[in-house]
Amino acid sequence: MSAFGAMVWNGFREARRNRVTVVVGAFAAVVMLSSTLVTEVTVATFDRVLTDFGLGMMSLILVFLTIFLSSGLLSREIERRTIFLIVSKPVSRTQFLLARLAGNMLTLALLMVAMMLIFDSQLLLFGAKITSTQYVAAAGLWFELLVLSSAGILFSSFAGPMVSAVCTTGLYFAGHLAGDLLDIARRAESETVQELTQALYYLLPNLERLNFRSHAAYDLPVDVTTFASSAGYAVAWAMVFTAISLFIFERRDFR
Repeated sequence: MSAFGAMVWNGFREARRNRVTVVVGAFAAVVMLSSTLVTEVTVATFDRVLTDFGLGMMSLILVFLTIFLSSGLLSREIERRTIFLIVSKPVSRTQFLLARLAGNMLTLALLMVAMMLIFDSQLLLFGAKITSTQYVAAAGLWFELLVLSSAGILFSSFAGPMVSAVCTTGLYFAGHLAGDLLDIARRAESETVQELTQALYYLLPNLERLNFRSHAAYDLPVDVTTFASSAGYAVAWAMVFTAISLFIFERRDFR
């Protein structure tokens, strides 16, 4: 196994051993299975409520886990002094950072697969319809987690875990409200407000482009071009965040 592959696997093992990962995974199983209580509210929209609630809970849980894992990634290495062992070996800081990001995404991918299996089992249990759009929504969520994870690593490259978590959480909410900023810019009468809101719109990742849960709830098709465009958009933002974090991390003094 190459040095990069070994670091990816080690990052995955560390995330897997983390108690929060286990707790969140168990909580996901309980919450998703308990969503059957929500379906008692309505009969006519049984499938839609079950799908919307299940995917929504999956999103919230994985976003929380992503923020936790990425925001404290570098600070934990520095506090444990393990970063000195890494930088002293013939492994570049770039390889180390990219390996940690890949390890995080591998962990999240496996947790998502486990949650989808629970979700599908629940749908089968209640005779609800399993659609391809539900998997598209899950894939879109993974790309959203990629953006958040790279952003969390960026913040952790120069700040502590608490500040990184707050900034990443703020980015998550701002990213889902980015479309509203563009609406404000179009309706505002002041040119200053228009320019400011438009600038904020383009400086923030529009995470709503990766949200296909409403399509899954109403069983609406998502064409390949739309999904590919959204996935490329997420990868582009992740590359920007990663490039900035690499620039900072390469020049950081750990003494």
